[in-house]
Amino acid sequence: MNIRDAALADIAAVAALEAELFGSDAWSADIVREELTGERRRYIVLVDESDAIRGYAGVLVVAPDGDIQTIAVDPALRGAGHGRALMNELLDEADRRGASQVFLEVRADNPPARGLYLSLGFVEIGVRPGYYQPEGVDAIVMQLQLKDRQ
Repeated sequence: MNIRDAALADIAAVAALEAELFGSDAWSADIVREELTGERRRYIVLVDESDAIRGYAGVLVVAPDGDIQTIAVDPALRGAGHGRALMNELLDEADRRGASQVFLEVRADNPPARGLYLSLGFVEIGVRPGYYQPEGVDAIVMQLQLKDRQ
């Protein structure tokens, strides 16, 4: 597996994986395009030996703050460190762009993701009730001070 910058040619594949993984919460191809081309953002993809997209992630940095916009890994590859690798690349990027802290929201019903973020040094700082629609699942807001990065 390799990580590379996302390209416009990746929009359809990212949107397809997004729909598969997130169902009703999924971003449309138009939203994926907006994110990939938006200012102050960097999107990366996890690709296999045939350059098929198996994961993706993005960060928005408006220094001194960074915000993890999304991260996803094909379920068949979970638990092998790919999510950690994507997150580390985004955190490095936030640091390069002058962020001193990074935020993210994670579904309250996603303990594996919460565990990953906690292991990277994020702390839970709040809850956004009913944030993920249409299911109404709460979002846990997490923050990492980059100087405290593990």
